[in-house]
Amino acid sequence: MNETSSVSKGCFVFKSASRKRKRQGVDGYMGDGSDDNGKDRFRICQDLRETVQQHTEVLQDQLNKKVLDDLVQFIKKHELCNSSDVRRQGAREIPTAALMLGVNVPDHTMTFRSLCNLLQESVTPFVVSLHAKGCATVKFLIQRVLEQLMGRGMALDEEQDDETALHLNTQCSIGDLCQWYNSVKKPEVKNNGLYWSLPIVVIFKDFEAFNLQALQDFILICSQYTQELPLIFIFGIATSPITIQHRLPHSVSSLLCIEVFHSLSCTQHLACVFDKLILTSKFPFKLSSRVIQVLIGIFLYHDFSVQSFVKGLQLSMLEHFNSQPLSVLCCKKQEALLRAKTLSQKNVERIRHLPSFMRYVETQEPQDQVLLLTSDEHVKEVCQKLLKNLHKYHKNYYPILQCLYSLTSLLPKCPMGKHIRELHVTCNEKNVWEMEEYHSAMQLLRILAKDELVAALRECAGILKSANTKKMQNVLKQVDEFVVRLEELDNLHTEDLPGDDVACSRKDIQRRTDLHYLQKSLLEKESRKQEK
Repeated sequence: MNETSSVSKGCFVFKSASRKRKRQGVDGYMGDGSDDNGKDRFRICQDLRETVQQHTEVLQDQLNKKVLDDLVQFIKKHELCNSSDVRRQGAREIPTAALMLGVNVPDHTMTFRSLCNLLQESVTPFVVSLHAKGCATVKFLIQRVLEQLMGRGMALDEEQDDETALHLNTQCSIGDLCQWYNSVKKPEVKNNGLYWSLPIVVIFKDFEAFNLQALQDFILICSQYTQELPLIFIFGIATSPITIQHRLPHSVSSLLCIEVFHSLSCTQHLACVFDKLILTSKFPFKLSSRVIQVLIGIFLYHDFSVQSFVKGLQLSMLEHFNSQPLSVLCCKKQEALLRAKTLSQKNVERIRHLPSFMRYVETQEPQDQVLLLTSDEHVKEVCQKLLKNLHKYHKNYYPILQCLYSLTSLLPKCPMGKHIRELHVTCNEKNVWEMEEYHSAMQLLRILAKDELVAALRECAGILKSANTKKMQNVLKQVDEFVVRLEELDNLHTEDLPGDDVACSRKDIQRRTDLHYLQKSLLEKESRKQEK
């Protein structure tokens, strides 16, 4: 190599050739690769995450069913009033539904998605969903409406000319929307003597976040076309209905025919998630009391979002399955028993080092202790037996927890907690029968009115009927006997008394409960004192 001389010395950096990153296998997601069950843990975790997501979506749809059905009926009611003849005779008011959703903004997306699907399936295909982020001016707002409507209209009618989509960026006016609607709408159909046409539903997802001037101009423009377009607005409001009056002047709000709809609160949604998903024996993943308190604290003091709570639950599941090799047993009963039967030697040693298993070994006989510490097969058999007992315990625990909550939630100041999740945390941390709150609750139940106590016991009987264990059926028989004995108390008292005494006692009770008689007696006593 020839030597060269240079006036200056330099350091030149050359970018190295890019290396293809090795794709990590499924086993690499769970553990460091030394575990023999990383793939199984990953699959179980994925299945549980999908189960949680699907169940929460179904529960939220069920809870929102009433308010969504009310909205559909509201739109159908105004649908009959939107025929051309009626619109020519009617005023310029636009039917508007104010949907009160609460401050749990992350949950609104799922609600509006369900609403759009329901409207498109049962009412009209012309549904527009607007977000404040893309509607800073009235031009952009109208453009978003045209984009969604014209695109959906052309999808419905394959013979429609595609040239209308080319003019969306240049022609953004309600007049163009009128021309498009007249070209794609179906002839008015007669229903029960009335003519109706498909309405155009415009949903403002986050009403408080929309630009005031753009929103006012859009409403004013749309009010001029009420005779040509069957428009219906839906405002998604997070705070209160008075927000409409604060954001819109009277000259604009007077153009809207507003009806308010209330959805269930986010706390009711969370309570349903606990009742139907977390606090059930069918859900194998059990949260500790500390994790529940952390997730509830984030929910109450951060965003009131059930979706955020579910994401926190899924994150805790991911952390548990990633850090605990024995989490492969956190699955359904039959699968858990099969996996316990085929545990590896390394996992058997992990079981021996568990604090709970060590406490169990200390309670056994010396011969059993030796087997538990030396024989792997014996540990597998004991593990299967303990898993069966654990699943059986959960089947008995959750019905009793619901019964205890139904009894104590009626009492003043709710000594055992206002929500069932609070009672569940208490039961996880302490022996509930040793607590002062439990004894005070039992004392209050003893002095509870008979009708209220009978109603609470019948509710407990309904809970126990759904449990298919022998212990719960025995408890159900005892509860039914208590109800029968309480109902027979009145008959026993009346049978022991003679007829005259029964009549006198009824008169005394009537006098004691008669407010007019009490007022009259007090006035008589006061007049006697004045005479003296």
